Amino acid sequence: MKLPIPSEEHFKAPAHDERVTSKIGLALAVTFTTCFVTGLISHLIQHPPTWFFWPSRPVGLYRVTQGLHVISGIASIPLLLAKLWSVYPKLFGRPLVRSLPHALERLSILVLSGAAFFELTTGLLNVAQNYPWGFYFPQVHYAVAWLAIGSILVHVAVKLPIIRRALTRGTPENEPPAAGLSRRGFLRTTGLATGVAVVATAGATVPFLRGVSGLAWKTSKGTQGLPVNRTAAAAGITWSASWRLSVMTPSGTTKFSLDELRALPQTTAELPIACVEGWSQSATWRGVSLPALLKKVGVAPGTSVRVSSSERAGLYGVSVLPGEHTADDLTLLALELNGEVLDLDHGFPCRIIAPNRPGVLQTKWVTKLEAL
Repeated sequence: MKLPIPSEEHFKAPAHDERVTSKIGLALAVTFTTCFVTGLISHLIQHPPTWFFWPSRPVGLYRVTQGLHVISGIASIPLLLAKLWSVYPKLFGRPLVRSLPHALERLSILVLSGAAFFELTTGLLNVAQNYPWGFYFPQVHYAVAWLAIGSILVHVAVKLPIIRRALTRGTPENEPPAAGLSRRGFLRTTGLATGVAVVATAGATVPFLRGVSGLAWKTSKGTQGLPVNRTAAAAGITWSASWRLSVMTPSGTTKFSLDELRALPQTTAELPIACVEGWSQSATWRGVSLPALLKKVGVAPGTSVRVSSSERAGLYGVSVLPGEHTADDLTLLALELNGEVLDLDHGFPCRIIAPNRPGVLQTKWVTKLEAL
């Protein structure tokens, strides 16, 4: 006996009502847009165009924006699944293509779904530092983010009349009770699942949630009370007593031994490490203030400085500190962490720690500073 092919009209569950779809879609638009904007900020900080400006204060601003990026991405996952569950009966709509605008709408939904799944899945794997792919994650993630946000705008533009109608239409007084989970029940369940996902992971960047965030990663784990993304062994770093820090300026090169750096005036600062994976942790750093070091070699604070690490093979062996950071007294060439000499995994003999910077740009194992 041949079973009939279901059509869109066969799906009468309240979860498939357009009011449910619109409300979940509105929540998803908020979380996904937040994720996109904060991710764009992180990308611009790491790959700044000439017009871009990122301040050094407040010191924890990047900690907030990148924490929001990861948290809003995690919140988007259950919302996206609920949205797809709400609309999947439309796959059975007939005819499959009714007109050219209808075909374009379906194509935009396909692109939207694929791009959103790609962004959220790869983002989650990146948070876990698991990379089962052969491409450079930041570049591809950034490109697909634009594809996703573009398809969202097209989808919203097409569906705006339906969204407006669904969000303004009330529930009829004589509407019969629904079998199974009601609309409100489905929305509450979706909200609960989203809240649990956020609380379970947000402790990585929100200190007061660390006691209840069972799935929080990295925070407070590692040597000297600070997580380590890349160890000295993984970077191929070894220490030699012949190490010298080279500070290159237009007038020449000055070299400092570790003892000479320790003999300079020292500054102590409480600054967070905020990683692109979303975790952050505050720590007490002590070292030479970069503006003071620049003055000592005859360079004005506010000059951009290229920082080179003794790590040669990594993608972040070289970074550039812009003028707003080299003029800030809290930008340190750190020698100590939490009252102890820097561990080799944290950048011994010295590393950069600057306020309001991504962790990948807080260069470890510094061997050269070059005034640009």
